[in-house]
Amino acid sequence: MARIGKFKSDEAREAYLRTYEAMAELWPVPAELADVPTSFGPTHVRRSGSGDGVPLVLLAGVLGSSLHWHAVVEGLAQGRTVHAFDTIGAAGRSVQTAPLAGDADYGVWFAEVLDGLGLDRVHVLGESSGAWHATLAGLYAADRVASVTLIEPNGVITRIPWRALLKVVRFGGDTTDEGWRRMGEWLTPGVTMTDVERATAKASQRYRLAAGWARPLKDAELESFAPPLLAIYGGESVVSEPAAGKRRLAERLPSAEVEIYPGGHGVRGQVPDQVTARVVDFLARHDPAVRPGR
Repeated sequence: MARIGKFKSDEAREAYLRTYEAMAELWPVPAELADVPTSFGPTHVRRSGSGDGVPLVLLAGVLGSSLHWHAVVEGLAQGRTVHAFDTIGAAGRSVQTAPLAGDADYGVWFAEVLDGLGLDRVHVLGESSGAWHATLAGLYAADRVASVTLIEPNGVITRIPWRALLKVVRFGGDTTDEGWRRMGEWLTPGVTMTDVERATAKASQRYRLAAGWARPLKDAELESFAPPLLAIYGGESVVSEPAAGKRRLAERLPSAEVEIYPGGHGVRGQVPDQVTARVVDFLARHDPAVRPGR
């Protein structure tokens, strides 16, 4: 049954927001903030950058928020505005007020946020579980999406291995610093969280998620996927099966571009310059051509 995401208590929400505000200090460029009304509740958006390029929307993973992108936003905002969303139904400053009954509702929510921001068409970049939400935007709001980039799309192109899924669940029950250290060594080796990033992620665990979990796309969904697609993997990822994902995309969506870098699930944090440059190039190639005389 569809449900509404919320913090487990007012105290949990207040504790989370304290860490959220502390993490906002890491945002390296000027930002404008907006709370956009939608049918599912107000959605918090952080806007940075400027330029004539098609705007870019960022969707973070399950323990992230708009602030998750602080380390790469400056590089991504090259000649375009970047709009980082706090996904409805996940921890952040967005407040869910109505349930998302199914996958198509994410397309409705996404389009309503764009309407509220006055945006006609955007690129979309999602990471981890945010890759699933980016995929849903591409499926159910395709006319609003210029391209989709997926970073470590666990559970979207291929299933998460059962062994890895069980390990994620086991680690998720250990909220101690030692538990977080061990999970990081396994899931995102080579990436070290700052104290405030860890505090915010831990505080987000007291949010009852309603953002929906990824499922592997059906063959027909992949074959009919309309926006240009770029999938970026960490070659040693324990949750995304990059080789199998590349094979399936080659079979079902041969127009898709796939990049596999050395690294794990945290590949964006391991090789940020390479990943950012690859994304920026992909976006530029899928911006509309500039007419002569402009």
